Amino acid sequence: MHKAGLILHQGLDAVVAAAQPGITTAHLDQVFRTVLADHGATSNFLGYHGFPATICASVNEEVVHGIPGERVLQNGDIISIDAGAVVDGWHSDSARTVLVGTPDPANVRLSTITEEAMWAGIAAFAKAKHVGEIGNAIEDYVRAQPGEPLGILEDYVGHGIGSAMHQAPDVFNYRSGMRGPRIKAGMVLAIEPMLVRGDIATKTLDDDWTVVTLDGSYASQWEHSVARHKEGIWVITSPDGGAANLARYGVTPVPIPQN
Repeated sequence: MHKAGLILHQGLDAVVAAAQPGITTAHLDQVFRTVLADHGATSNFLGYHGFPATICASVNEEVVHGIPGERVLQNGDIISIDAGAVVDGWHSDSARTVLVGTPDPANVRLSTITEEAMWAGIAAFAKAKHVGEIGNAIEDYVRAQPGEPLGILEDYVGHGIGSAMHQAPDVFNYRSGMRGPRIKAGMVLAIEPMLVRGDIATKTLDDDWTVVTLDGSYASQWEHSVARHKEGIWVITSPDGGAANLARYGVTPVPIPQN
């Protein structure tokens, strides 16, 4: 899984660099396909329940599951790129928000808070006894931010990951009121808050995939796959295991022991 996670990281790096005004979302998908092919990995998105691409490219009011196509990125767009990689049957999953061209300060704030909410959830995973504590930490961080309140999507959540892309348990991004399963060594979770600048109500478009906000408000998604092992945690979709970002939470990730 760690190998798949590092290939995924490289693929997302390439997509983020390519996400410029005038580029189509289909081109971004091709960039990611090329990285996977060059490293001997496969996509866990392509063909998943019929999904036709290797990345989800969700632009502006599109929250998740946007299908890459002929849409041309415009200056000021905000786009969430969600993707996965498989190596030897083991999965990884990660997402980033990209601000295209000259960003709207409100979108910068949205993406920044969403990303940091993810890190707050990952830091909680390092010490938590139950999965529900991750959602508690995410919501607590978001609600503590000054300024315009942001909505936390409730219909779409994180998940376990391993020999399949989506496994138990669900990882809520908010205070659900449930403790959730007990956390054990060997658990790998995809932690992925999705925030919007308006109301959290959404609908799915006629393509049966793309989810958009009903009020047209813009959205952001950030995600990492994180392993909890006997010695600590390690973000498998980050080359440093999350060390740089987790330091401000007093958490030091520990490399996965090699048996």
